Amino acid sequence: MLRTGGRGARPTAPVAVFVPRSTTRGSTFSPPLVKLERMNSSRRSFLKYSSAAALGASVFSTFGSAQATPEDAEPAPSNAFGDKLLRIALIGCGGRGTGAVSQALHTADAGLGDVKLVAMADAFSDRLETSLSELTGWHPNQVDVPEERRFTGFDAYKKAMVEDIDLVVLATPPGFRPIHFEHAVSLGKHVFMEKPVAVDATGARKVLAAAREADAKGLRVGVGLQRRHQQRYLETIDRIKQGAIGDLTLLRCYWNSGGVWTRPREKGQSEMTYQMRNWYYFNWLCGDHITEQHIHNLDVCNWLVGDYPIEAQGQGGRLVRTGIDHGEIFDHHMVEFTYASGLKMLSQCRHMPGTKSRVNEYAHGTRGTADIGGARIENQGGWSWRFRGDEPNPYQVEHNDLFTAIRAGTPYNEAEHGAKSSMTSVLGRMATYSGQIVRWDDAINSGQDLSPAAYDFNAPPPVLPDEQGRYAVPIPGVTPAF
Repeated sequence: MLRTGGRGARPTAPVAVFVPRSTTRGSTFSPPLVKLERMNSSRRSFLKYSSAAALGASVFSTFGSAQATPEDAEPAPSNAFGDKLLRIALIGCGGRGTGAVSQALHTADAGLGDVKLVAMADAFSDRLETSLSELTGWHPNQVDVPEERRFTGFDAYKKAMVEDIDLVVLATPPGFRPIHFEHAVSLGKHVFMEKPVAVDATGARKVLAAAREADAKGLRVGVGLQRRHQQRYLETIDRIKQGAIGDLTLLRCYWNSGGVWTRPREKGQSEMTYQMRNWYYFNWLCGDHITEQHIHNLDVCNWLVGDYPIEAQGQGGRLVRTGIDHGEIFDHHMVEFTYASGLKMLSQCRHMPGTKSRVNEYAHGTRGTADIGGARIENQGGWSWRFRGDEPNPYQVEHNDLFTAIRAGTPYNEAEHGAKSSMTSVLGRMATYSGQIVRWDDAINSGQDLSPAAYDFNAPPPVLPDEQGRYAVPIPGVTPAF
């Protein structure tokens, strides 16, 4: 495995140990792990991660070597990128986009070949210039974005993508993700896109269709659900799937915090400009915090189960975050999701200052419990386990894994689970906004489309304020599910 925190990365070997509660005559206790039949997507993800990490440690020396290929070795796939310079465009130059590109450029430190940022696009020029300044300071030899390759406005992504690039990083507000991903795939570009990848059912279907097209074209796609690349999660989920807590009986997940920033309206702003600047509080851009943040926890539970909920019911509202700068979204959601097996997932997310913070996932089983984010397992048989080891930065590992696949030409596409976990969060929002039981099949096939009629700073966005500057907030029992 690679240590990926910065320059001078070196191979390390994380250690995970069982910590027995009781032993006999000082002997080492090894708890039984019963392998379950349902070891599908999570187990494959674990194996994929292990293989990619191992390949990442050696891929540069392999591609850069002048040694003859052994006669019995398999030929490299025809679409392997090898050690060629990989050219990147950034679409969406906020803090997460800037960080994601920095991690993409740091793959060179892990021995994964030369990488350069050569084009940037954002709706606003000030965001682009700030990001460019930061990235140039951090990576002076890997940033080459002259003025003619800096694009602003709603159509900036199209201009950046027609440049001579190999991969695009998509990090705008998530409401734009489906159209940006669809366009990148149509042009044959590899993609790293931040979560969530959709804020409504129409967007989720677009991403799923583009994901299939990406597979057909041999494109590599990464999604910013970094817990799937985090060693403590990989090992904990793998042990649960091997039966460490028996059969699953209940899942719980949380993203409870004090909330995020607000950006007040500035004099002379159009309504579209204001909402773009204050994007977190409008569903067509953000999807509510159940989608923008809580997707991480929902995705972990889906990953563990190897499936997606078939229905949801819940409740929510806004009690604290009620100002005109808080748009239309709720400040709390509580959802009960049900999987096809009957398994329940209880989900909480809250944005209320001064309240107890909790961001984690838990699994309960017939033989014990697991604190997934805390990487701890308690078995009723009298033993416990916790992860101990050196854990590389998962935000960096997810890029190392993607770039390893691009250079080796191995299949790699995270868009499907990104879209379906995004849709899980949308399903939950539909349930809390409406107060109804909402089924997955009805939701995903609905005509819900939150996008504006026109992408223009002088055009009206999908939701408009009243005369007092306030926005209509969903009312359970009145607001339709979709």
